[in-house]
Amino acid sequence: MEIIYNGKTYQVEDGSNGFLIAKTVDPEIKNKALGYRFNGHQFDMNWPLNEGGEVSFVMPEDPDGFETLNHSCSHMMAQALQHLFPGCLFGFGPAIEEGFYYDVDFGDRIVTEKDFDAIEKEMHRLSKEAIPFKRKEISPEEACEVFKNNHYKVEHIADLEGQISMYEQGDFIDLCRGPHVPNTSYLKHFKILSIAGAYWRGDSKNKQLTRIYATCWPTEEALKNHLEILERRKANDHRRLGRELGLFMISDFAPGMPFFLPDGQIVLNELVAWWREVHTEEGYYEITTPTMMSRKLWETSGHWGHYKDNMYTTKVDEDDYAIKPMNCPGAMLVYKNDIHSYRELPYRLCELGHVHRKEASGALNGLFRVRAFTQDDAHILIRRDQIESEVKRIMSIFDRTYNVFGLTYKIVLSTRPDDFIGEIEFWDEAERILADACEHSGHEYQINPGDGAFYGPKLDFKLRDSMGRTWQCGTIQLDVNLPHRFECSYIDEKGEKVEPVMLHRVVYGSIERFIGILIEHYGGAFPTWLCPVQVSVLPVNGAVHGEYAKKVADTLHEAGIRVKLNDENEKLGYRLRNSVVKKIPFTLVIGDKEVENGTVTYRVYGKQEQTTVSLDEFKALVLKSIKDKARY
Repeated sequence: MEIIYNGKTYQVEDGSNGFLIAKTVDPEIKNKALGYRFNGHQFDMNWPLNEGGEVSFVMPEDPDGFETLNHSCSHMMAQALQHLFPGCLFGFGPAIEEGFYYDVDFGDRIVTEKDFDAIEKEMHRLSKEAIPFKRKEISPEEACEVFKNNHYKVEHIADLEGQISMYEQGDFIDLCRGPHVPNTSYLKHFKILSIAGAYWRGDSKNKQLTRIYATCWPTEEALKNHLEILERRKANDHRRLGRELGLFMISDFAPGMPFFLPDGQIVLNELVAWWREVHTEEGYYEITTPTMMSRKLWETSGHWGHYKDNMYTTKVDEDDYAIKPMNCPGAMLVYKNDIHSYRELPYRLCELGHVHRKEASGALNGLFRVRAFTQDDAHILIRRDQIESEVKRIMSIFDRTYNVFGLTYKIVLSTRPDDFIGEIEFWDEAERILADACEHSGHEYQINPGDGAFYGPKLDFKLRDSMGRTWQCGTIQLDVNLPHRFECSYIDEKGEKVEPVMLHRVVYGSIERFIGILIEHYGGAFPTWLCPVQVSVLPVNGAVHGEYAKKVADTLHEAGIRVKLNDENEKLGYRLRNSVVKKIPFTLVIGDKEVENGTVTYRVYGKQEQTTVSLDEFKALVLKSIKDKARY
């Protein structure tokens, strides 16, 4: 049998598994590889290969390897739980971005963080035993017999078609597509992290199970680094920092609906001002649409039929109305307000629309999960031949925006789902155009098959912050549904009416959520242009140095710099510490030397060294930092 590995051709026996292939092509990785890929599909190392083709190996440091480690470790944790809590029933236990979880029904027993040490101890024992993972394929009827004592598994089996795969390691067995590591000895560096409640299948009508979160890494050092990042995340929690820095509050009188305090409003205003500047430069028309609109509008858009349970509704003059959960229908009405020529397209509408959506109270989380938020929407009406050029133009806005904040991203192309509307030919063309837009603009992308909206494919931009977390923010969504529902049109060069295509697009997404992300990304220490207070002026002695300190503060204020004169009757050390606690970018200390020479001595946040310059030099320094949107 002929296989290709790293561009070279090798001969191996028919039925060779991953270990035998590795022994032939690269013996050093035989006992390191977690699995192998054949013609783009991943298999267990023990799985026999019966035809020739291209082979590569899944290593622990690969993204696929990390997922395999964590998926396998979830099975090992479940086996440990089965030993420690006999009779517990297992739901789902998938790998997730930074680890894994397992949903478990412990019956009348209550499992808490106090049980973590015992669970980890049993997991380490199982790891040392090097228990092999064995794959089996059986019929649905056989699977129901195997799992007859676990109604969660039986319910899941009913959703599956054809042969069903399961994995066995020692005395534990579970439904699973795999793949898995060869045996439990590959799973050494893990940590149980937290515990929470989770309804079976995410439905609040079902029983609440116990969800145990954990993580597994290739090395002890990698695990240690990840745990350190998790501690940083706790320290950077936007809810705590938002309270300490006086940025926002949540009231019991309006759960899930943030109040921005004066300093937080400054951050929001700066983000909005820059957003407006960018969109004006890029040829967008900003609009404002009503917060509450008639049921008839939402029926036309389809939201009433598909999204009503998530909308806040009321009666006005005996007619049904709804507070908008999305801005799209309003933008359609604005477009339809006039007749449009093909020469006007792309027609770019943008809106900072305040929307409301029902969220379960238990899901609310600071600025990350709210019921009221501002969405920086844009709805762009275009001809079909303009799709690629406009998508590339939008991507350049994303690059410009995210680069300012030091946020990297990856792009995911979500393709046609099973419940799609429209012609397959259009979907194929649209998906190809979005892929081409990525490639032709130098952006890599991944494909998420079948996850597009029913009305069109989309590009999702997954941002990665300073602590390695991924956030879904930017989206470019192709839509042929709403323009059709609202009978939108433009007049083409032949004088005939033609239905446009629409691009939905957000950059920040929810501005409130984006601020939450930035708080944690920067640890509350915003770059100068965003900071509520950009300069703190501290006279050593108010009576002696206060007059000059006020002159400095007034000069900076007149230049448009947000400055605070702190001449309180407190020791200088206390006021310096307060400036650090408030994470103010520049702190000026005014003493005898500064008064005598007409200078200022400044310290940058996070640094100990002090620098003395003229007032004009310092003013220019700060203004440049603001203009360049530099960190400091």
